[in-house]
Amino acid sequence: MKVAFTTSDNVHVNAHFGWAKNIDLYDVSPDGFNFVNTLEFGGDLKEDGNEDKLVPKLEALDGCTLLYVSAIGGSAAARLIRQNVTPIKARTDQDKIDEILGELVKTLKGNPPPWLRKVLQKEAGLEPTPNFLAEDE
Repeated sequence: MKVAFTTSDNVHVNAHFGWAKNIDLYDVSPDGFNFVNTLEFGGDLKEDGNEDKLVPKLEALDGCTLLYVSAIGGSAAARLIRQNVTPIKARTDQDKIDEILGELVKTLKGNPPPWLRKVLQKEAGLEPTPNFLAEDE
């Protein structure tokens, strides 16, 4: 699966989605992770309520599963979710990308939470496993 990180230094999750000039992309699987590339965005990205500046980012993240951010506005988060990208807020601006990736690999090897299992099943083209057994009528 593809995982993205908003970053100003390619080490930490330390950029607001709307203001991020760089978004690092990684391929992640239970076997590990690999850096894919850095998406670069220019122009005036400061906070101004201009939602049009998000369009190139939203288009560039098509096909991603997760996006880690230091912060994100509600409208941008909703737009990402509609295109099946789950935004996740980092705990602090000091959260390191490689540490998050390491934890994600461990989670994929073990027992991912239901929301992530559902995403992975959808990506694999499988029907989600029901969380309950239907009772006989």
